[in-house]
Amino acid sequence: MKHLLITFLLLASSRFAFSQDPLPGSLMPKALFYKLNGKSFSTDQIGKDKKSLLMFYDATCEHCQQVALNLSKRSKELSGINIYMISLDESKSINYFMGTFSKPLQAMRTVTVLQDRDMVFIPIFHPKQYPSLYLYGKDKRLIFFTNKEKEVGKFFSLIK
Repeated sequence: MKHLLITFLLLASSRFAFSQDPLPGSLMPKALFYKLNGKSFSTDQIGKDKKSLLMFYDATCEHCQQVALNLSKRSKELSGINIYMISLDESKSINYFMGTFSKPLQAMRTVTVLQDRDMVFIPIFHPKQYPSLYLYGKDKRLIFFTNKEKEVGKFFSLIK
């Protein structure tokens, strides 16, 4: 009986641990994605010269589309950070999303569009829903995380 109780408590506590948001100050996980031209891109390649925003999205998600539109409207404010747009979608859907909802971002040199062909983002970064935004400092430590469309304004106050 005692072992059963301990097992239950461990399982219950691990469930809560995995359902938590990423903690500010945590290091950026190592992951491998692909550019649309097929070349690999690792999180190790993310420079330490600027803050970095990772946006995990789905091309058909209306909330993702709205966040992309909001970021695009304020693209001039984003010129001082690196932006990584990461999706599980096929190239055709990604291109449609970027051309329709993120055209100003797509034209920026600091924006990199990535495909998660190996489906590693979810088990490594633990997003709960689309879109998920991760803002990392120059030291690759998490400054801010949100998966709420209405919190995009907080993100802009932190990039300055």
